[in-house]
Order: sequence, then C-alpha cells, then structure tokens
Amino acid sequence: MFARPCATPSGEIAAAIARIAELAARGARVLCAGVKVTGALELPALAAHPAVQPILLGQSFYRLANSLAVARGYDPDHPPHLHKVTRTL
Repeated sequence: MFARPCATPSGEIAAAIARIAELAARGARVLCAGVKVTGALELPALAAHPAVQPILLGQSFYRLANSLAVARGYDPDHPPHLHKVTRTL
C-alpha cells in the first residue's frame, strides 16, 4: 500500500505543496514522496504510522538514487573518489 496525501494538509505542509506545484508549473523537474502534485514525479512510499512516515519518505529517495546510479553505470557501494580511511593511533 502506498501513502496517500492528507485530505486537509496543515499550514506548513500546504505551503510546501504550493511551492512544489509552483516549481513544477515553471518547468522544474520536481520529485516528491507521499504527496501527489500536478507536474511532479511522485516517488513510491509506503503508508505507515505518522511517527515513522518521514523515514519511509526519505527511503523512497534513496531507492531512486541507487537505481539512478546503477542505470548510469556507477557502483553506489563504491563511489569514485571516496575512500574510507581508518587510522589507529
């Protein structure tokens, strides 16, 4: 089951949705999760308790980023120019 937008969003959420709609109307590529906005690409997000919903909405972005990296021929687990260095003193 995927998350559905609130029937009556609160003030801050309504303002964010209005900005997303404005950017999409101006031709910007906009991605959003958990809310449907005309002209914006809706990322899939699972429905959950409001306390954990933000975590799931963020996770939908990371799934997109991983898929995009693989599609472009990159290995998301070993990004170029990034090396873990552990030094024991």
